[in-house]
Amino acid sequence: MANIVVVGTQWGDEGKGKIVDLLAANADVVVRFQGGNNAGHTMVVDGEQFISHLIPSGILQKKVCVIGNGVVVDPEVLIEEIDYLESKGIAVGPDILMISDRAHVIMPYHKLVDHGREKMKGDKKIGTTGRGIGPSYEDKATRRGVRFVDLIDPESFNERLQAIVPEKNFYLEKFLGTETVDLESILEKYIQFANRLKPYVTNVSMALEKAGKAGKQILFEGAQGTHLDIDHGTYPFVTSSNTASGNACCGSGVGPKDINGVIGIVKAYTTRVGAGPFPSELFDDIGDRIQKTGAEFGATTGRRRRCGWLDTVILNNAVRLNGLTGLAITKLDVLGELDELRICIAYEHNGRHINDVPANLNHLAACKPVYETMPGWREDIRSIRRYEDLPEVARQYLARIEALTGVPIQIVSVGPGRDETIVLDNPFTR
Repeated sequence: MANIVVVGTQWGDEGKGKIVDLLAANADVVVRFQGGNNAGHTMVVDGEQFISHLIPSGILQKKVCVIGNGVVVDPEVLIEEIDYLESKGIAVGPDILMISDRAHVIMPYHKLVDHGREKMKGDKKIGTTGRGIGPSYEDKATRRGVRFVDLIDPESFNERLQAIVPEKNFYLEKFLGTETVDLESILEKYIQFANRLKPYVTNVSMALEKAGKAGKQILFEGAQGTHLDIDHGTYPFVTSSNTASGNACCGSGVGPKDINGVIGIVKAYTTRVGAGPFPSELFDDIGDRIQKTGAEFGATTGRRRRCGWLDTVILNNAVRLNGLTGLAITKLDVLGELDELRICIAYEHNGRHINDVPANLNHLAACKPVYETMPGWREDIRSIRRYEDLPEVARQYLARIEALTGVPIQIVSVGPGRDETIVLDNPFTR
């Protein structure tokens, strides 16, 4: 039996959805432990693309899927996602999907606050998705949130809104200068959501304990990436939750002793959506080529992703913060067009080389990447299914990543499809 955490090692968009979908074949339960519908996981099965925002990627493998207490949930989006998957012939009943009774609910005023703040910031905006994620986590921290246990209890839900809405409307109108919300309209709409979702709501911590005692294998699915972590990322250009592996425990209600391994998903190059420093970013034709070949657009927002060379300073930061036991390399095929590859192995700052990520963003923005250069392979590798059949220079590139991080590569993705994968070591089938 193994319980494995999957996390992104960069700034998100590393291809976690595909890897979780792949690993879920040998897991029994898949748990989402943080974030909200500001994340999007794209999976391609038999040529058909599926995008999930809240429901764990394991749903395509017909596994039990869990939305943990660390997630903030927009009930309308969740219902739309359930309906979308069921329209594709994928069953999403209460027997296969569980929602923590302690998960917090995204409310209409959260989205209005999100948009209003970004508009006020102008050119200094953070680059949020506008889904209300941050304001929902903010209310959670200040004890003004609404949990699912409140949502499904009409009396409790009404009491919570009576205390919260007047303050929110004052802030929306007087400070942000935006529209306000109507309490009765929210009650009417959200009670309908509650009636639809109530059968899914349960004590997730106890359900996971029961699964563990029954010998079930559990896969914990993170959203975003390590460097969007609220504590350890490039603050304030981060998300509003802890994306590092330690939050798999807090965000789902299991203890650390129940975690057996952590796989870090690493895109073969580096991308970033939105604002914030990005030392290895490319502003030339190569960056444009990677962006186009890799179809680098956000699954949630459609925003163009900034592209750059693989940065092992960032990667090694993720190795330490997450306690990585294995790596999964994604989008290796995208680099097949290039004659030459580069890997950032250090930063130059004020005339000296450093190997850490400065907390001061002005210092990070001033860092210049120190590169190693390697030959490219200019070969289509999407049909390759054995590691030894990869071009020698591609294997050298992967070996260099292992050497620089000290972490073994367990999975190599050579295309978007589920079958376009080389599995070296599946932790669920050892």
